[in-house]
Amino acid sequence: MLSTGKISYYEKGISNETIICLHGIGGDYESFEPQVNGLSDKYRIISWNMPGYRDSKPLEKYSFENLSIALNEFLLNLNLEKVNLMGQSIGGMLAQEFYYHYPKKVKSLILIATTSAFGGKKQDFKKQFLEKRLKPISEGKKMKELAKYFVPSILSKSASTDVINKAIKSMERVSEETYKNVIECLVTFDRYHDLPLIQVPCCLISGSEDTNSPSKTMMKMFEKLQFGEYYDLEDTGHLVNLESPEKTNNIVLKFLDKIKKNLET
Repeated sequence: MLSTGKISYYEKGISNETIICLHGIGGDYESFEPQVNGLSDKYRIISWNMPGYRDSKPLEKYSFENLSIALNEFLLNLNLEKVNLMGQSIGGMLAQEFYYHYPKKVKSLILIATTSAFGGKKQDFKKQFLEKRLKPISEGKKMKELAKYFVPSILSKSASTDVINKAIKSMERVSEETYKNVIECLVTFDRYHDLPLIQVPCCLISGSEDTNSPSKTMMKMFEKLQFGEYYDLEDTGHLVNLESPEKTNNIVLKFLDKIKKNLET
C-alpha cells in the first residue's frame, strides 16, 4: 500500500489513462480488487482509502465538499490532471460532487450502485436511517458485530462466500467514529437536479437485487443525464463490482474504449 502522507492507496498498471476507484462506507481500497486486477492491462488503476479508512488520515469535519477537497489534493499529489472516476455507493456520490467542484479534472464518471440524492426530500426517512444505522454504535456495539449482520443483508442471495467474507473483513476495519461521521455525511447528499449539468460521459451500473440503491433510482438518474449509459446486472446486490466483477469490468472497458474512439474521430 502506498501513501501521499494523508491518503493511503493501491495502484496497478502503467498508462496515460487513469481510473480512480472510490469505495463505499463499509469498504476500502480492496473493494475494487477485481477492477484493479482486471483493468490494469489497459489503464492505470488507483484505489484510494477514503479519509479515515485504513491508513488515511480522517477529516476534522466530514462533508461532501471536504471529501472533494481531499480527493483534489490526492490528485495533485499524484500529478494527475484529468481522470476517470469510478465510485460505488457513497463513492459514486463523491464522484458526482467532485465533478461539480472540479469539472475540468474529470474525463468520465462510472457510477455504481449509487444515488444522486439520499432519500430524496423525505426527512423522516433520513432520520429513521440515521437511527437504524447509528443506534448499535451508540449502544456500544463494535464494527465486527455490525459487519456480520449488515453485509449479508445488502448482497444478493447468490453472492459467493468469498465475496461475503471479503466484504465483512473490510467493514470490520472501519472505526466506529469514522463510520458514524460518514453515515451522517451520507444523508446530506442532494444533487438530483444538478445531473443535467454533467457534461462528461457517464456509465451507470446497478444491481437488480440492490435495495440500497434500487435499479429504478439509478434509471431515474440516467434519464436526467445528457451523456449517459445504464446497465442493470441480474442476480446482483449492492456490492455490484464485487458480486459481478467480470460483467462490471466488461462494461467499463467498452465504455472507456467508446470514449477513446470518439476522441480519435
